[in-house]
Amino acid sequence: MTNVLQQVTESGFMDKLFQEGYDYRRPRRGDIRRGIVLSVGPQGAVLDLGLKRDGIVPATDLQRLGQDTAASIQVGDEVPAFILKPEGHDGNIPVSLHRARLEQDWLKVQELLAKGETWEGEVTGYNKGGLVVPFGKVRGFVPASQIDRFPRQLGPEEKQRRLAALVGQRLPLKVIEVDRHRRRLIFSERAGRRILHRKQRQRLLNELCEGDVVRGTVSTLHNFGAFVDLGGADGLVHISELSWGRIRHPREVVQVGDEIEVYVLCLDHERNRIGLSLKRLQPDPWTLADERYEVGQLVEGVVTKVV
Repeated sequence: MTNVLQQVTESGFMDKLFQEGYDYRRPRRGDIRRGIVLSVGPQGAVLDLGLKRDGIVPATDLQRLGQDTAASIQVGDEVPAFILKPEGHDGNIPVSLHRARLEQDWLKVQELLAKGETWEGEVTGYNKGGLVVPFGKVRGFVPASQIDRFPRQLGPEEKQRRLAALVGQRLPLKVIEVDRHRRRLIFSERAGRRILHRKQRQRLLNELCEGDVVRGTVSTLHNFGAFVDLGGADGLVHISELSWGRIRHPREVVQVGDEIEVYVLCLDHERNRIGLSLKRLQPDPWTLADERYEVGQLVEGVVTKVV
């Protein structure tokens, strides 16, 4: 009876060991695992990866993280680790925290590309072709052709001067190309601002009501009217809504950069357009006619049209 129980017990124990071995997935190069920091020191760090062997982070890898980041890593922290080899010379697993952070940044930009979302990045440098904008540990690039309102016909010196002036600025950017094998990440400020303006215009359309009076800045002038920036999105003041009098061009009433109050004339949600008026905030001349003129009064006028 004892032998039978012993055989059953041994059989169950072996089944358990077999099951554990079956569930175990051998680590592969390129895997990113979450690990708990067991120790950290001048020789590197040791991680518990939930595997049969510990993960070893070399000291040189910690140095690549930067002094501040490396100093912030403490025992008990949970960190992502990039598997460099399934097994090292000592039987443990060589891993890299720097590569894990780098690869995670690539995954994030790939997700931004798939979703078509914008991201705000700071320009840290430039070269003859455009701007350098890092995304975490990944070096991103904005070609000069993708910079918003950047003239194309510029001499080399003037182009470099304008690119240098953008260093330190934060730009809304859209990911337009991701190639992890070639370490290539391309952004577009033009596309980023289009998305941003579209969102801001939609927000304004939802917030504004016809008849509201809002303040904005004249952004551009055209023969047909003036565009007014209402805080990230433009509305149009048609030339017929600029003044009660006759004008030939909007510049007779407003100039680019003027801060003005405008009347919200109409909201077109289907075409995402905002119609504004300047003259609706001024008295209608016809309502003042009886105050300015009397029957029989002699006045002078200018001939405006002959028919």
